[in-house]
Amino acid sequence: MSRRDEIAAGLASVRERIARAAADAGRDPSAVQLVVVTKFFPASDVRLLAELGVTDVGENRHQEAQEKAAECADLGLRWHFIGGLQSNKAAAVADWAHVVESVDRVKLVGPLARGASRPLQVLLQVSLDPPDADGRSGCDADLLPALAARVEEEETLELRGLMAVAPLGEDPDRAFARLSAIRAGFLADHPRADWLSAGMSSDLEHAVRHGATHVRVGSAILGSRPRVK
Repeated sequence: MSRRDEIAAGLASVRERIARAAADAGRDPSAVQLVVVTKFFPASDVRLLAELGVTDVGENRHQEAQEKAAECADLGLRWHFIGGLQSNKAAAVADWAHVVESVDRVKLVGPLARGASRPLQVLLQVSLDPPDADGRSGCDADLLPALAARVEEEETLELRGLMAVAPLGEDPDRAFARLSAIRAGFLADHPRADWLSAGMSSDLEHAVRHGATHVRVGSAILGSRPRVK
C-alpha cells in the first residue's frame, strides 16, 4: 500500500467517525472541522493530505512548523499552532500560523499581536485538570474573562473561542461535559467566539457529543509518529 493510500484510509475512517458522532448528537457533520496534526511527519505527508481535501493542519513545535509551512506555502492551508507556547516564541509563531489554539496567559497576548502581520485567530486554552495537577496547561476557567478582554484589546487578534484537552485518566465524556458548561458561560459574554477545539484520536466522539467545532487528529490518520533523532 502506498503512503497516499495509507493516509487516505486513515482519513476516510476519521471522517466517518466524525460523521457518525455528529449524527448521534443530532448535529450536522459539516459543523465539525477536522484539523490533522502533522507533528513529526514530513512535508510530503502534508502535500498528500492537501490532495485528499484537508484544509487545516496542526503543529505544536515552532521550528518544525515554521519550516513545514514555508515548504507548503503554495497549498493554501490553514495552519494551527496547538502546542504549549513560550512568550519568547509567540511573535515568531504569529508570523506563520493562522490560528493559535493554546493561548493560556496574558503574557502571550502582546507578543502574538506584535508578530501578526495579518489577522490572527486565537483560542483560549482552558484547563480541565484538577487545581493541584502538575505540569498542566491551560488557564483556570475563572481567569478566562480577563484573558479574553486582553485579546480583544489587540486589533490584529481575533478571539474565536476555546480549546481544551481531556485530562489523562479521566472519563473524557465527563471532562468534555465540564468544558461544555464553561463554554456556555463564555459564549454568553462572547457570542461570536463560538469555536470549540476539543477531541483527539482517542476521544473525538465524546468531544463532538459536547459541541466541539474542531477536532485535532494525528495518529488515527497518519499512523504512529516517526522516531525523532
